[in-house]
Amino acid sequence: MSRFHLRIASVPLALLLLVPAGFPVRFCPEAYAQDAPPALSPVNKRGETKAQKEKRMDWFDHAKLGIFIHWGIYAVDGVSESWSFHNKYLPYEQYMKQAAGFTAASYDPKAWVSLIKESGAQYTVITTKHHDGVALWDTRINDRSIPKMTPAGRDVLSPFVKEVKKAGLHTGLYFSLLDWSNPDYPVFTRTESRYSIKDDPARWDKFVQCNFTQLRELCSAYKPDLMWFDGDWEQTAEDWRADAVIDLLRSYNKNVIVNSRIQGYGDYSTPEQGVPVVRPSDRYWELCYTINDSWGFQHTDTNFKTPFMVLRTFVDCLSNGGNLLLDIGPREDGTIPEEEVAVLREMGRWIKKHREAVYQTRAGIPAEHFQGFSTLNEEGDILYLYLPYRPNGPIEVKGLMNKVNRVWVVGDGRMLNYKVYNKNYWSDIPGLLEIDLPDIALDPSITVIAVLLDSPVKLYRGEGQVITSN
Repeated sequence: MSRFHLRIASVPLALLLLVPAGFPVRFCPEAYAQDAPPALSPVNKRGETKAQKEKRMDWFDHAKLGIFIHWGIYAVDGVSESWSFHNKYLPYEQYMKQAAGFTAASYDPKAWVSLIKESGAQYTVITTKHHDGVALWDTRINDRSIPKMTPAGRDVLSPFVKEVKKAGLHTGLYFSLLDWSNPDYPVFTRTESRYSIKDDPARWDKFVQCNFTQLRELCSAYKPDLMWFDGDWEQTAEDWRADAVIDLLRSYNKNVIVNSRIQGYGDYSTPEQGVPVVRPSDRYWELCYTINDSWGFQHTDTNFKTPFMVLRTFVDCLSNGGNLLLDIGPREDGTIPEEEVAVLREMGRWIKKHREAVYQTRAGIPAEHFQGFSTLNEEGDILYLYLPYRPNGPIEVKGLMNKVNRVWVVGDGRMLNYKVYNKNYWSDIPGLLEIDLPDIALDPSITVIAVLLDSPVKLYRGEGQVITSN
């Protein structure tokens, strides 16, 4: 995972629109009995209408924040999860010896879920099995699991999912399609392969059977709302039996949502670590993001982002119509680093105060109209402005053709004074909206201002004009 921290202001997709000079436009952000996998079938499209998919994706679209959890034996020595042996930074045997130190002695799934709920997140995704093949639940296909090979000696996934469902959160399960530990998987390390699928299809089918058995175990036991696949890059959709995987998931939950990492069969895209500079082309997307530079717990990684830095990334995602899937990496004993707890709690404070400008919003206006981040309510007649800075004078919005009915501070209720400058009766070009924001109304992190318009937002996207008569 990259450790670079270069940050460039996000620019919405609408910035790329080309329009004739002077042309006003309206902006519209618009089960166990059968172990063998289902037979490979032709590509099976879901066959949904746009309205049907929107209904299925509705909770995800409004969730805005999810909490990712990377927890496994890699937390014992604090090495990179799975990649450390795959990239030959340490021998495989040494990596697997970490299992002897995984105790989960202070693991409190109820406290985990309470913290996730406090953060304002609406869903959570936990690594049921990473690329090392070590399962958090008591899988019956092999002994590579927390219950069988560690001092924890128990299924640590089930009590967590139970608390998630009890709290009313949506359940997401991460599952690695590849398994570098499985002797029937073709790839072992970056430079070592066991066999090729073409030369030994029967051996590959044996591995695929393991995947389908574990997916049945997860679906039947936990009924996930979301499946978060990873590792699809090493094989083709046909080899993964991707269409059959989707059919299997739907047989347990017809409304299940699947991320993009299954060779074109997913519902939404998952950019990773780097905040998108332009809005992703997918209608639905989610940025998966760490609080320091590591997914799992690493003792030496103290490069934690501040709560403000994470909040700024969060509103960046909101402004581009996406979700943030924020990662935490618990220690081997089940405790969560204090720095990560602090971030989640500040997220919760801020979201609770500004919830009207979080859950029921969509992508905002193009960046050149406002020096900050923005969103719109679903009707498009409330413009939310996010200020990750202390303004030095009035806040300016350019190119707004609507009449402004009122302006207030979200979570505060304070009404704000505003004026429009340079609006002339003889010109179609709108004036400059200037909003006064007193210091007393500023939030400790990011202040949010709501602008109520007389109708859905309309923006001038032209190049200005020459005065020929006034």
